[in-house]
Amino acid sequence: MRTAWLFLAAACALSCVRVEPWQRGALADWRMQADPSPGRAAARRHVLAVREGSEGAARAAGAACGCN
Repeated sequence: MRTAWLFLAAACALSCVRVEPWQRGALADWRMQADPSPGRAAARRHVLAVREGSEGAARAAGAACGCN
């Protein structure tokens, strides 16, 4: 049990990183964002839903005709 606590404390201590001011510009770049264009992603999901004829076009689903 003590080893687990030591491992957890070490993981928490080593996961913190100091970001220098000149590095913040690179981290704030649009390519570093999870979804750089939410509007474009929503439009793509809509096009996929319309093209497939179902709402589950982006996920693993059955055939577009509704048969299994």
